[in-house]
Amino acid sequence: MRIFVKIIALAALFGTIAMPVSAQWLGPDDVVVTARSYGPIHPYRAAVEAAYGAETDPARRAILSANLDRWRALPSELGQRHLMVNVPAQEVVLWENGVPVARWDVIVGRPRTPTVSFSAEISGVNLNPWWYVPQSIVRESVGALVRNNPAEARRRGYVASGGSYRQRPGPGNALGRMKLVMPNSHSIYLHDTPARHLFDREVRTFSHGCIRVRDAMGFAARLVGVSRSELEAMAASGQTRTVSLAAPVPVHITYFTAVPGPSSQLDYLNDIYGRDPA
Repeated sequence: MRIFVKIIALAALFGTIAMPVSAQWLGPDDVVVTARSYGPIHPYRAAVEAAYGAETDPARRAILSANLDRWRALPSELGQRHLMVNVPAQEVVLWENGVPVARWDVIVGRPRTPTVSFSAEISGVNLNPWWYVPQSIVRESVGALVRNNPAEARRRGYVASGGSYRQRPGPGNALGRMKLVMPNSHSIYLHDTPARHLFDREVRTFSHGCIRVRDAMGFAARLVGVSRSELEAMAASGQTRTVSLAAPVPVHITYFTAVPGPSSQLDYLNDIYGRDPA
C-alpha cells in the first residue's frame, strides 16, 4: 500500500493526477526516493532535484520538473566511460568514473530539423567516411544540384545511383574526416565538418540533426586511446577505414536546460527548441 501511495504522490508532483487526500501525509523525501528509481543517479541530476525542492517560483519549478522528466528518461546505467551531449549547451562531455574529464563544442540541429534525444553505443571511428545523403537533404538540395548541374555535383564528390546519393571522402565531404560508428534508428551521428568557422558562433544550430564536433580528430583520438598524430597517420591515405574502440562507449544525446554552473548554482540555458513549459 505504501508503494502504491508513493506512486500516486510522484504522479501528483509532476501534474499527472490530482493527489488524493489519503496520500497527503507523505513528505517530499518519499517522492524523491521514488523518482530516483527512474533513470540514473548522477551529480547533475542531484543538483536539479535539490533546486526543485528549494524553488518557490512556479515557472522555475515547471522548468526543473521538465528537466527531471528528461533525467528519468535516460538509462539507469550511463556507463563507467560515456559521452553525454547536451543540445542546449551545445557541447559533448566525456565522463569517466562519474567525473567529467573532457569537453568539446558541438553544432546541433536547427529548430526545424532538431537533434533528437536518444542513447546509443559507439563501437569505432570511421575515417574518411562516405556520406550517404538522407532523402530529406536529397529533396532539399542535393537532388536538384545533381539534376541541374551534374558537373558541379561531380566536382563536389556526389555519386548518384537510382534515387540514392553518396558523397565521396575528401575535403568537401559533409562528414569531414571522421564519423563515429554508433548505429541508431535516427541516422544521427557525431562527426567532423568542413565548415569549422561555424564553431565561432555563440548559437550553433546549423545541422539537419547530426552533431558536428570541434577538433573532431582530437576528439576521436581520445576515444580510441591514441595520440592525435597517430590517428592522423591512420587517415593520411585518404582511404575509408574503421578503427575499433577497445570497448564500446555509450553516448547519450540529452536536452537539459537546467545544469550546474561554475558557481555551484544552476545555470538556465537557452531553450533552443522551445521544449520547456512556457
